[in-house]
Amino acid sequence: MERITIKTEIREELGKGAARSLRKNSMVPAVLYRGGASTPIKFSKKDLNQFVNTTFGKQMMVNLEFSDGGSKLALMKEYQLDPVRGELIHADFLEVSLTEKVKVTAHITTVGEPIGVKRDKGILQYLFREIEIECLPDKIPGNIEIDISELEIGQSFHVSELSLGDDVKILTNPEEVIVTIVAPAVEEVAAPVEEAAALEAGAPEVAEPEVIKKGKKEEEEKTQQEEGKK
Repeated sequence: MERITIKTEIREELGKGAARSLRKNSMVPAVLYRGGASTPIKFSKKDLNQFVNTTFGKQMMVNLEFSDGGSKLALMKEYQLDPVRGELIHADFLEVSLTEKVKVTAHITTVGEPIGVKRDKGILQYLFREIEIECLPDKIPGNIEIDISELEIGQSFHVSELSLGDDVKILTNPEEVIVTIVAPAVEEVAAPVEEAAALEAGAPEVAEPEVIKKGKKEEEEKTQQEEGKK
């Protein structure tokens, strides 16, 4: 598995105020987790941004190089962006050992244009873009690529169809659907439009409802009876 080295430092500044001060000085606060312990660390904003942009959509091991000369292997678990400016404001890393298995999420990418889309105008729907796996850190796939070019309308690609080798255990339910091809929606013509078209074509008018006819007949019979009495 490919590795990237990033310089980092132990963070002595703690609290929200200290975190804001770090960001003003082009630094990003972060936390390195290991078991039940955590270590506050910090990165150059430029270095961490470059790492995030380079590894976007991939799971990649990073070599954290500390200012005191030490180093640790880690995986980025998550990062946070400012909701307004979109700037990186925090990150979490998980320290790993090459001899201990870890549970992580792996990104799924697709290749090829499905037959059901290209030929039959179907719609490609994504249901899963990540799956959970367990393996040694150096066996983690950067991303998982699947070929969907043969899928037709009504067909799907399931988790059970993935082949990641004996070194990687898939924890996600094998019955889950990753992608599927559905038929295009068919628009229905409104009934009033059909009736208007029929009238224009010279079709006979629609007969009165039976209840109206019955009412008229009863009224005529009543009138005849009254005239007979006279």
